[in-house]
Amino acid sequence: MDLVAFLLGVLILALAAWDLFETIVVPRPTLGRFRIGRYVVRGSWRIVRAAGRRRGGETRDTLLGLFAPAATLLLLVVWLVALVLGFGLVLFALRSQLNPSPQDLGTTMYYAAGSILTLGSGEIAATGPVARAVVVVSAVSGLGVVALVVTFLFSLYGSYQRREVQVVTLQAAAGAPPSAVTLLETYGRLDLTGRLPDFFAEWERWAAEVLDTHVAYPLLGFFRSSHDNLSWISALGTVLDAASLVLTTTEGLPRGEAELFRRVGSHLVEDITNLGFRSGVTASADAPQVPAPNGVDRIAFDEACARLVEAGYRLAPREVAWAEFEGARAAYAGSLQAMAAYWATPTNSWLEPETSLRSPAHRPIEDADDVVEQA
Repeated sequence: MDLVAFLLGVLILALAAWDLFETIVVPRPTLGRFRIGRYVVRGSWRIVRAAGRRRGGETRDTLLGLFAPAATLLLLVVWLVALVLGFGLVLFALRSQLNPSPQDLGTTMYYAAGSILTLGSGEIAATGPVARAVVVVSAVSGLGVVALVVTFLFSLYGSYQRREVQVVTLQAAAGAPPSAVTLLETYGRLDLTGRLPDFFAEWERWAAEVLDTHVAYPLLGFFRSSHDNLSWISALGTVLDAASLVLTTTEGLPRGEAELFRRVGSHLVEDITNLGFRSGVTASADAPQVPAPNGVDRIAFDEACARLVEAGYRLAPREVAWAEFEGARAAYAGSLQAMAAYWATPTNSWLEPETSLRSPAHRPIEDADDVVEQA
């Protein structure tokens, strides 16, 4: 019995240490099956997202907005509980080296919790060398976990703030929810089309940073924008649509920066969806892929072209432009919509929120089931 308790305790400690190491220390994604935090975060997100479906307006946004900070604290609690359980089982197996020797597992857990949280207790003392070593390691582990999580939280908020600055500034030109057509209209009517290459270069850097941080620390994807009708997913989709329009539909504009951003942005969408953050599909090589509609029909495209002409742009022949734009958008639109479904955020509005020519892809997505039904 003591050997079973000892081995079980060591196994729990190994799982907790591995999960903590992979979640915080390793700056790259890890999709192993033996990840405590992965199941805690994704499982609790399904519950919160389902609860959000039954509420509307500010209550829903508040509930979903609180999830990411709460999930970070939940991970700390889960790791500490795992340490208490693991060290408690190990010390219970070594209870002959404790004075007085605890007679039940609950007392040993209490002693382990006091050691991990450095509360101190004069009721029980470790007398044997192995038990003393375990107590010292448990105290160091408790302090280490708290320190790592605090550092992790500051890192998350730093990345979140850098991401949101760019998202909020997009609102001035693209509106809220952001629209690619509105964005290009604003630059055209303000005679700022010469600054579009700089705009796409800036968003290329933004996409590269988001790709690096969100793939390394997927919990960042659950942090929602603090502003209404904005999200990093809709902002990404808007700039990708704007780049696709510049590359396929307009003439006379520099295309190099738009093409580079499109490549980095599409890479970001692909990598995030490959991690499993799409339509509730978990990260598995064998997981079925849920298709999503392209989200733009010919009528909407013609309306967009008319607005761009009015804003002063020179356009390519309509039939050629439509075929090329449809193909360009198909490379990322479905995956982007699936990401929005998973995180319960609206996709970009394409034309503008008030337009009557909106396909189902432009409506706020309440849950991943919406994408399945549309598909």
